[in-house]
Amino acid sequence: MRQFQPDTLDDIAAVNLADPATHSVLDLAGFWRVLRRDKPVYWHPAKDDKPGFWVLSKHADVLAVYKDEVNYTSEKGNVLTTLLQGYDTAAGKMLAVTDGQRHRDVRNTLLKAFSPRALSRVAERIKRNTTRRIDDALTRGEVDFAAEVADHIPMGTICDLLGVPESDRPYLLRLNKSALSSEEQDAVDSDAWAARNEILMYFLKLATERQQAPQDDVISTLATATINGERLTPHEVIFNCYSLIIGGDETSRLSMLGAVHSFIEHPGQWQAVKSGRVGLDSAVEEVLRWTTPAMHFGRVAREDVKVRDELIRAGDVVTVWNSSANRDEEVFDEPETYDLARTPNKHLAFGYGPHFCLGAYLGRNEIGSLLEVLRDRVERIEPTGPVQRTHSNLLSGICRLPVRLTPSH
Repeated sequence: MRQFQPDTLDDIAAVNLADPATHSVLDLAGFWRVLRRDKPVYWHPAKDDKPGFWVLSKHADVLAVYKDEVNYTSEKGNVLTTLLQGYDTAAGKMLAVTDGQRHRDVRNTLLKAFSPRALSRVAERIKRNTTRRIDDALTRGEVDFAAEVADHIPMGTICDLLGVPESDRPYLLRLNKSALSSEEQDAVDSDAWAARNEILMYFLKLATERQQAPQDDVISTLATATINGERLTPHEVIFNCYSLIIGGDETSRLSMLGAVHSFIEHPGQWQAVKSGRVGLDSAVEEVLRWTTPAMHFGRVAREDVKVRDELIRAGDVVTVWNSSANRDEEVFDEPETYDLARTPNKHLAFGYGPHFCLGAYLGRNEIGSLLEVLRDRVERIEPTGPVQRTHSNLLSGICRLPVRLTPSH
């Protein structure tokens, strides 16, 4: 990636955060440093027929928006793609873009399936799947760690929980990769739109089947759940299945790939893990901070609200950038240093507040399992080809990572 080193706010204004190419081509660390220092509440000008929006880059401001349901709403979208078009078709139906009591009621329904206690039985399955994938990669020696390892671990886990048949998983993985991002620079919005609709139609069929013949899975939980004596609507069921399959796959997969790539770039940290000088718990948190797969989320202001010295008007789009907040010098010592022993680590990779990620425990478990299996079974990780980055204005990470794995003696 090309380093972008802005000197002035005029240089900042040239950057289009809504363009996926910006994030796949430029290293924006310098961009965020200037914003945090000089313009932490920044008005991003309208570009390419897309309206302008506010950009918040400081940890404290991002945290405040995440916690504030009074001044901000999620029901007009929570990512740039929907926020800039002014609406989200899933508003009031999908948990991520629902506020208030309905959000709390549906979230409580899902928490029964995603609590640490409920997921404890899944941990051993994750470990077995991860071990099998790494052993297969060690047998081959040279692999694309994305396609042959990381693509299959989170997807396998979330599909197990949802109750998706094994035969359908490659199809859903392909759709997932197109719905919020792309592996191709020339991808168009219509491809993502089509992928999202295919996922919804798939879950409509599966939810209808589970409503008639429930099983021990999350789709059945949603399809048969009642709130105040009434079942969830079909739209609520399929939109939340969509949200779970997307969220349950993307964050963990991109964090895993980022972890392996970071071991290559920071061999001292790999040795710290191998030797046991660094514990897995702190390592997982630093992987999440360092990779920050979901770069931003967003809200719309319900009414006029002042943030620092800027007045945000009712109806304005406000984006909060985890990728900047997780490198905030006021919160993290030496934030540009990859330190797997870092503690405390108040990263916002899973968001915060009422919309804190339901799958946080699951994601941590998947990343921790990967680090543990790599530590115990792999001696060296070496690059064998160029890395390819994801093409997205929401998700940050790697979609191709050719490596050679050498087994431990």
